[in-house]
Amino acid sequence: MSTQLVWFRNDLRLADHAALIAAAARGPVAALFVLDDETPGNWRLGAAQRWWLHHSLISLGRSIEQRGGRLLLRRGRAGPIVKAVAAELGAHVHTLIHHEPWAAVQVNEAGPVTQHLGVTLAPPESVLSGTGGRYRIFTPWWRKLLDQMPPPRPLPVPDLRWADVSRIASDELDQWQLLPTTPDWSGGFADWQPGEAGAAARLADFAHRAARYDAARNLPSVEGTSRLSPHLALGEVSPNTAWHVIADAVGEGVAEPYLRELGWRDFAANIIGQFPDHGDAPNREAFARFPFVDDPAGFGAWCKGQTGYPIVDAGMRQLWATGWMHNRVRMITASFLVKHQLIDWRHGERWFWDTLVDADYGSNAQGWQWVMGSGVDSSPFNRIFAPVGQSAKFDAAAYIRRWVPELAKLPDAAIHAPWEAGVALIRAGVKLGRDYPQPIVGHEAARARALAAWAQVKAGRSDDAMQ
Repeated sequence: MSTQLVWFRNDLRLADHAALIAAAARGPVAALFVLDDETPGNWRLGAAQRWWLHHSLISLGRSIEQRGGRLLLRRGRAGPIVKAVAAELGAHVHTLIHHEPWAAVQVNEAGPVTQHLGVTLAPPESVLSGTGGRYRIFTPWWRKLLDQMPPPRPLPVPDLRWADVSRIASDELDQWQLLPTTPDWSGGFADWQPGEAGAAARLADFAHRAARYDAARNLPSVEGTSRLSPHLALGEVSPNTAWHVIADAVGEGVAEPYLRELGWRDFAANIIGQFPDHGDAPNREAFARFPFVDDPAGFGAWCKGQTGYPIVDAGMRQLWATGWMHNRVRMITASFLVKHQLIDWRHGERWFWDTLVDADYGSNAQGWQWVMGSGVDSSPFNRIFAPVGQSAKFDAAAYIRRWVPELAKLPDAAIHAPWEAGVALIRAGVKLGRDYPQPIVGHEAARARALAAWAQVKAGRSDDAMQ
């Protein structure tokens, strides 16, 4: 039987891995991962996800070694490297189907490759309307996806016979320098456990909390979300596994709000299949002439969590410290950047790409275009989140105290808008402008400016950015 080469990409697991299962049934297996910073172009992995990748590859390598194999590591343009390694081994290549626009380029350059399902719940191109077209709106797409659900139950790690790869060159992981050096900003990442075992532990933990997901997911002060997103982003757990573990734990009816979030990942893959430049260009043509403001200082304040709006600053500081941000707060911070500050959504998208451990091309672009209003299925531009109202509505006081400790002594009623706190600010010993910033923009003035910019776009004008 001939050697079978399994080309791992963002699917760093052994369980429920269709490419590995197919390869194991056909012959001895070799395993390869290629760090490709060339084919994705400007979408090479960001710094936070490179940290995650380092630890995930250690985990995958150990799992393979415990079963008698060896994970080959190479760095460079993936397609030609995979083709060369396959030729050295006399092997046929198996990989999972990925949906980023550069993934198909990699496969085409790799030569004969058998691709398998396993990154999404269903192939995005299989979810079609009655006329055979692709959906661009989530709700009807989700209903149609449900016709194919539940997905197949996950399969265990197959019995593996390993090919002899002792004479095949392999990089040392440390040579790739994926971890930060000086300064080391990853100290707050300690609570994460990258790798397949970490994903399983996270999923098991969430299964005990999943019944409360719908009630708690919008509350940043409580542990209401799954925190599975980084494990899903690098494929340490399959979406099929996540679906069945949670549905089995609480029943599909109770699990439906979370299962829809798994569906949102599939929908993002569906959208980038139709709009490969989704991360760089608005889906709606009118937004190509939006009068964004060039404001490096304002963008810097947003990145650092120094806008003077506690809920925004808490989110941005959580992101920097941990590589992750609560989803409700992601929407609030994104809305603040593009609508209060009128800064181009692509600047925020790139910041998230570099700082999120769960960065995903489709989901990240879909989220930002949804907030901007420029996506084919998005919130209207004139839906402008009021950060103070959102903070109070979703009971973010404890969240703010954790991430904006300057305000920790303020009572709940005052912490959402400290510039209105009056005597409570004095009692807390906080001086705005010294201990914590004044708001960099007023909400009502920012809202009026944003609506004026939108009116300008709808009128078909392309004036200079509004000042």
